[in-house]
Amino acid sequence: MSANRFTYLGPEGTFTEAALRTLPEAATRELVPAVSVPAALDAVRGGEAAAALVPIENSVEGGIRQTMDELAQGEPLMIYREVLLPISFALLVRPGTKLEDVKTVTGHPAAQPQVRHWMAENLPDADWESAASNADGARLVQEGRYDGAFAGAFAAPLYHLEPLAKEIHDAANATTRFVLVGRPGRPPAPTGRDKTSAVFWLADDHPGALLELLQEFAVRGVNLMRIESRPTGEGLGKYCFAADAEGHITDRRVSEALMGLHRICPQVRLLGSYPRADAVPATVRPGTSDAEFARASDWLSRALDGRGEL
Repeated sequence: MSANRFTYLGPEGTFTEAALRTLPEAATRELVPAVSVPAALDAVRGGEAAAALVPIENSVEGGIRQTMDELAQGEPLMIYREVLLPISFALLVRPGTKLEDVKTVTGHPAAQPQVRHWMAENLPDADWESAASNADGARLVQEGRYDGAFAGAFAAPLYHLEPLAKEIHDAANATTRFVLVGRPGRPPAPTGRDKTSAVFWLADDHPGALLELLQEFAVRGVNLMRIESRPTGEGLGKYCFAADAEGHITDRRVSEALMGLHRICPQVRLLGSYPRADAVPATVRPGTSDAEFARASDWLSRALDGRGEL
């Protein structure tokens, strides 16, 4: 395994690369672009890279489906870090191009919902076609295949393009979440400002099936920050659920919730416990702290031993 190599969704000039370079450890690693999210993750699985940074969620469209499906269904990997990056697009064009010359545009599929209204107002007749990444869209513009690409303004000099417009975003404070993924191992130590991600499958489809799963978190006071369903590919109506919960797997409330899921689900896949990028402390409701779980366990032991109440 190449311990000194990190890979990321490329080519050079993507928001993913920009997010990766915010991590201190990136300064001491060889950063290698990959053509797609699956390629970046497969490089880790195959030992060609120690870790990969990939987008997993944005504040406009929610989860990045390709990343979520790869983590849920591919050979197991683990999330060790996350990065939050504010996103603002520029319309990159070849030198000399005017706005009225732009008839075809491209960018990553996740970019389109974030610039849709701007396009309707400024490029109402332009046709959109998706690219593997925003930077790859810039490359395609450089090659003359499209008139413009929505990408980061920082990508313009890499592809000898010019930003025709900057600060393009339909939603204020648009943010994309990226995760640093490696091979399975021991999770980072708890910080008190952590997040745990997992995927779980329904045993069968019946009234209240999802509610039963959610109750495993609710009764233990675990706050779910995100939950999304994804098809398993096994037929219509077959779904798994990807969730992010506040807290670390070593927190009793979180570990017992996951054990509860494991009892009633045919499969549970831990995606990782890692520090939150926003450093917000986990919410601990009364009766759900580790100390209170320990006191309850001690009470039960004393009761079973006939030693009376604590």
